Amino acid sequence: MPDSEKTLRICDKGHKYYKSSDCPTCPTCEQERKPGNGFLSLLSAPARRALENNGITSLEELSKYSEKEILQLHGMGPASLPKLKSALKETGLSFRN
Repeated sequence: MPDSEKTLRICDKGHKYYKSSDCPTCPTCEQERKPGNGFLSLLSAPARRALENNGITSLEELSKYSEKEILQLHGMGPASLPKLKSALKETGLSFRN
């Protein structure tokens, strides 16, 4: 996409960035809030926000949902499922059937 279609934005923290969509997320702020470890650190920003926005911040909470329910969350894609399954398996948990 050419830069001419992107608009300059400034977030509340003063970071400048260009976006072509209506998405208000500042990429700099998003990178700063990415966890350094844990299962949420394995995910893309949209997938991580999808879980966080639905109160899913631990593997125990994640195990209360089925794969189908997780995939229905806005921002969650099928590429995230193997990462989530692996993280659950490492702790002896799994998705709800």
